[in-house]
Amino acid sequence: MTCSEIEARQDQVRSDPEFDPNFNQIVDLRTATTVDLTVDEARMLASRTIFSSSARRAFIVTSPAVFGMGRMWETYTEIAQGKSQIRLFSNLASALDWLGLENNLDFI
Repeated sequence: MTCSEIEARQDQVRSDPEFDPNFNQIVDLRTATTVDLTVDEARMLASRTIFSSSARRAFIVTSPAVFGMGRMWETYTEIAQGKSQIRLFSNLASALDWLGLENNLDFI
């Protein structure tokens, strides 16, 4: 993952007329093995306000490098927005449970 890829995805989500910033989100990063971001890029991307502070955002990660970047993202979001509803998980079931969708495994 690169800064430009993440920024482009954020812009795409923000400009979608069906997007509601109160939606919860699952970000499946299980296939990501590296994150090519500087600390300043991570801080800038995390400070871009797309989701409301009440939206829960579950990041599913298995790579230690991606986990570390996810924790940094969570921290920068808290600094920028006052609180963060981002949590990191190592499996889909736990993420769905936190989002209140534990009975919806069959839709995936």
